[in-house]
Amino acid sequence: MGHRSDSPRDGFRFEAVSVVADGATIVDEVSIVLACEGVTAVAGPSGAGKSTLLRLCNRLEVPTAGRVLLDGIDLAELDPLALRRRVGMVFQRPVVFAGSVRDNLRVADDGAGDETLGEALGRAGLESSFLDRRADDLSGGEAQRSCIARALLTGPEVLLMDEPTSALDVDARATIEQLARSLADQGIPVVWVTHDLDQADRLADRTIVMIDGRVVDEAATERYLAARSFEDPDT
Repeated sequence: MGHRSDSPRDGFRFEAVSVVADGATIVDEVSIVLACEGVTAVAGPSGAGKSTLLRLCNRLEVPTAGRVLLDGIDLAELDPLALRRRVGMVFQRPVVFAGSVRDNLRVADDGAGDETLGEALGRAGLESSFLDRRADDLSGGEAQRSCIARALLTGPEVLLMDEPTSALDVDARATIEQLARSLADQGIPVVWVTHDLDQADRLADRTIVMIDGRVVDEAATERYLAARSFEDPDT
């Protein structure tokens, strides 16, 4: 694909980053740059370390070794809460709280009026009438879009999306993919984790493949994408 945002930045730089938990290596000496432009897919099979890689970008995880930088600044030097407003996150399953959609959105901006909240919903593809809906009455796709609206209220510089369509039906999945593409084209870059190579191919400007905690090289990435499989393309 040829989509690109208009204002590429340095983005996230991983310098020999490893994450070890309970004696197991989840991320293994990864050195890559995730450019803050367009849609970047991080693809891999279950257990490859891709979600951990994503969570490192807003300090929901911290490196056991190495460091992660955003626009040249070590994330360890940044306030985590301030960072998470700059680097929004949408999880695999929508995280909604008791109360109305309005209540849920105000978690991100407690002083926002209905006009601002309605605009955020509109950017996420929902009508402002959803403000009065009970959050736990939403469909899976509606709940995920409300979570995206909530993330947008912080004015993020980049949006992290961790398999955001894996629990959704085909129609809802297509809607969220189109929304991510639209946000990226508007200048909010997206880093999207997926186990679906077909999804990565149709959505992403760039795809990074992780296998067993490591990022594979460009040639291997092309072979995995061509095969549409995480089976070893050399065997």
